[in-house]
Amino acid sequence: MSEHENLVDDPTGADVRVEGSGPTILIVHPGMDDGRSWAKVAGELAAAHTVARFTRRQYRPSARRPVSIADEAADVASIAAGLAAPVLLVGHSSGAVVALEALARSPHLFSGAVLYEPPLETELPSPYAAIDRALEALANDRPGRAMQLFVRDMVGLPPAFGVVVRAMVPLVPRMRRLGPWQILDAKSIAELGDRLSVYAAIPVPVLLVGGSRSPAHLGRRLDALAAVLPRSSRVEIEGQGHSANARDPRGMARLIADFAASGLDPDGRTLR
Repeated sequence: MSEHENLVDDPTGADVRVEGSGPTILIVHPGMDDGRSWAKVAGELAAAHTVARFTRRQYRPSARRPVSIADEAADVASIAAGLAAPVLLVGHSSGAVVALEALARSPHLFSGAVLYEPPLETELPSPYAAIDRALEALANDRPGRAMQLFVRDMVGLPPAFGVVVRAMVPLVPRMRRLGPWQILDAKSIAELGDRLSVYAAIPVPVLLVGGSRSPAHLGRRLDALAAVLPRSSRVEIEGQGHSANARDPRGMARLIADFAASGLDPDGRTLR
């Protein structure tokens, strides 16, 4: 925690970290993370905004198992209710799926949302078909193999990348600690199923963010979401994949701040 952050007590037990001052932004982190991957973006935004981050229930060692997306959406709604309105919701990857469920559950709490490549269950055959094999690998104490299956068969990264991840998991404590929860996170999304008809009722403006170098299926999922959301637009970040928050935190912060400053009126821009 930086010297400019404050911990805020929350009934969800989430240890909400708040920094900066100004209009409120609540960030929901992706899988294989505890919120730290968005720390630099939050720091950039805190110059003109109040920025809140927390560790999702799925990734807290003390959390009860299993954890559903509905559980985490309830946490987001509870945290947002304790922040100064209006709240702009930012979600990344599985965190963006959680954000969508929070928007559907409690739209009155949010002024709008920025969603970065939510891996929705919208396609057949489902990439989550590999979950059972990944869970079996975890049960056999093979976390590296489980993460190889995840990045290769669910995320859609090249097989060589999966081999590298498999080798890294036993060697990197953070990956070894968070990897099993990533598999359970994917399982929670699969169990959620196709929720596009529910998201069609979300009334607030939503900016959908993709990267030009991300796996193609993530772009197709954004297309499916854009087709049903009543107030949405798409932004593609040229030269970035699924981790622009880490590779270009200043650019990601600028994109979010510009959307917030626009009065949350999506205009369909494409960044080049």
